[in-house]
Amino acid sequence: MQSLFQLKQLPVVLMASLVLMHTSLLFLSTLFICVHLSDQFQPFQYNALKQIQQFLNYPSVLTIFDSTWDFCNVESSPFLTIVCYEDNVTQLHITGNNGVFPPSLPQNFSIDALFSSISSLSNLKVLSLVSLGLWGPLPATIGKLSSMEILNLSSNYIDGFIPLELSYLNNLQTLVLDHNKFTGQIPRWVSSFNDLAVLSLKNNSLFGSLPSSISSSDNLRVLAMADNHLFGEIPGLQNLTNLQILDLKNNYFGPNFPVLHHKVVTVDIRNNSFKSSVPNELHSYFQLEKLDISINGLIGPFPPSLFSLPSINYIDISGNKLTGKLFQNMSCNAHLVFINLSSNLLTGELPACLQEKVEEGAVSYDGNCLSGEEGNQKPSSFCHNEALAVEVSPQKLRHKERKAMAVLVSSLVGGIVGLAVIVGLSLWVFQRRNRRAAMKGPSTRLITEKLSTVNTVKLLSDARYISETMKMGANLPTYRAFALEELKEATNNFSHPSIVGEPSLIQIYRGKLGDGTAIVIRSIKMRKKHSPTMFTQHIEMISRLRHNHLVSCIGHCFECCPDDSTVGIVYFVFESLPNGTLRSSICGGGETLNWAQRIIAGIGVAKGIQFLHTGIMPGVFSNHLKITDVLLDPNFHVKICTYNLPLLAHQNAGFMGGAAVSSNGLKSNIGGREKEVEKDDIYDFGVILMEILVGRPIISQSDVMVVKDIIQVSNKMDDTARRSIVDPTIIKECSTESLKTVMDICLRCLSDDPTARPSIEDVLWTLQFAAQLQDPWRHDSHHIHRLSDSNPNNLQEQISRG
Repeated sequence: MQSLFQLKQLPVVLMASLVLMHTSLLFLSTLFICVHLSDQFQPFQYNALKQIQQFLNYPSVLTIFDSTWDFCNVESSPFLTIVCYEDNVTQLHITGNNGVFPPSLPQNFSIDALFSSISSLSNLKVLSLVSLGLWGPLPATIGKLSSMEILNLSSNYIDGFIPLELSYLNNLQTLVLDHNKFTGQIPRWVSSFNDLAVLSLKNNSLFGSLPSSISSSDNLRVLAMADNHLFGEIPGLQNLTNLQILDLKNNYFGPNFPVLHHKVVTVDIRNNSFKSSVPNELHSYFQLEKLDISINGLIGPFPPSLFSLPSINYIDISGNKLTGKLFQNMSCNAHLVFINLSSNLLTGELPACLQEKVEEGAVSYDGNCLSGEEGNQKPSSFCHNEALAVEVSPQKLRHKERKAMAVLVSSLVGGIVGLAVIVGLSLWVFQRRNRRAAMKGPSTRLITEKLSTVNTVKLLSDARYISETMKMGANLPTYRAFALEELKEATNNFSHPSIVGEPSLIQIYRGKLGDGTAIVIRSIKMRKKHSPTMFTQHIEMISRLRHNHLVSCIGHCFECCPDDSTVGIVYFVFESLPNGTLRSSICGGGETLNWAQRIIAGIGVAKGIQFLHTGIMPGVFSNHLKITDVLLDPNFHVKICTYNLPLLAHQNAGFMGGAAVSSNGLKSNIGGREKEVEKDDIYDFGVILMEILVGRPIISQSDVMVVKDIIQVSNKMDDTARRSIVDPTIIKECSTESLKTVMDICLRCLSDDPTARPSIEDVLWTLQFAAQLQDPWRHDSHHIHRLSDSNPNNLQEQISRG
């Protein structure tokens, strides 16, 4: 009986045991998770990061938050980095520049709620929230991050005044608020940070003057206030022995030149209201690398010793009234890559050391009174008289400044009325700035990391070139700097279907801009690190190559490395040509150009070469031209798509305008050809003419030699022999005189002796003569007639237009 009772109780015991075991396992499992989470990450930090993900509308870059609780070991990327120390989050970097960001923030987005969650990360030392589309005033809760050392909130839409609570961050070393909508004045407490090294407030709507307390920021290395509405005198910065970069461009500072310590590396005060003379102390700035004092009203003598400073590589003094006499025997730093002396009152002769760099396109000096120089130079009497007429009136300027400050102060005191005055003053400054910008040309757009690029208006200021541009490039869009976001939108975030080719460090994409313009983007990865200013010379030259017979570049974009702001990738944007190469229209197997059209195509190529050689200064030679580098636009006009510029010839291979190009041209192996670089392109043009004649691809140097011998023999014989070697599709079209003329110039271009080759002007004249010799009524009705070659007047119009 007892055993029977025990048997009945067995299931109950087993069930109780199982329940106890399950409860124990659940407890152990929960305990393990809690212990593991505690070891790796504090729960409140986990919750804070999850809330940040929610407030940013769950961007894809933060999807990693859904699959781990161990945020301290999340793999870093350019868009997300989390750094921990002793299980506490000390660094949080989120960047929205990967094609997914800026995110579509919800309509009820609250910047207060976002920073409330961030403030719970009390050990945070570095916070970087860049290009996230954040909007609204910066909340006071920012002051709770007492451990903060580096704060970067650039490229958002944060507005309002810079909050007082920022001053609570006693350990702050770097403050970057660039490219937002902050208003008001620069707070005086910005100098209260003992360790502040970087203060960057570029491209906001700040007004007023720099606080004088900035002079006591002993550890300051970077002071960047560019592109605001700031005015007044610059406080004395001579005691800031660590200051390396001063960027105050595009404001209203002045009238006196800032006083700096001699260890400064970069001084950019472009487009302000400085009216004084350039201090002689600049000759002792031995670490100075870049000096841009352009577009001010500076007067007095220009110290030529700046040319020979040991570290200098960039000087722009254009758009002032600086005087002085230059001499040929002046010395220059060999590392100078850009010098702009334009629009001053300089006399004398351009130093020989700068003349060497003129040939490299690194020097501009128009609008002075230099003797013996080409370009837009005025008589020396003009500069002399203008120098005598220049007067400085700092008292009037200071009176004007005090008056503006009085209005500002009274506005602050006057409550609502005062606020209206502030708004009025801001609008006045804004309108005044716009008027000045309209007179001097539009300011340069800022791209990717919003680093300033070269002034694209200045690139077209050369007097010799501007008339040529108006005639030859009037139908092209204005050259400009593109934003990286524009290019991403044009190519669907550089998606695979938009890729044309993928050579070594070069990638080519097809795309379409927002206005429907078809483009080709050439992406070049930089092997060496340089700042955007180092590319000024190259960008200036590329922007000048605008002609009816060149595939023209319509803009560029710099993608900068986030760690050191150097250029990682250069994007060049070209017009897109849809009708293939000249080779495909001659020997592509489909409809081909007739004889008259081929002559006109040759004239177009010759005009393109002529512009490269003589249309810009310095000329562009040794362009390694091939028939596959000649494209056809929608009207079947030819355009050369490759030319010998350092960036565009990068890695000796690439794609431009949609056609594959390489620099291995078909050249004669003559040792003396280097002495006649202008004749390199003539030889290549002869190879193009050869293919136009025979109607089949010329692939190798041996092909060139064989076909050249055949043409030489047949050209010495009769018309029947000449017609026996040309493309059969044009035998019945070409007149005897026209065919012989083209053969003659082709053979002259292919001469082994460079000195025996004709000039490009001779080539152009001969081809135009050959077109006139061609009987415009003799053509095969089976051939296409894209050009009106049946009408002699239309043919002549095509010849003249090229």
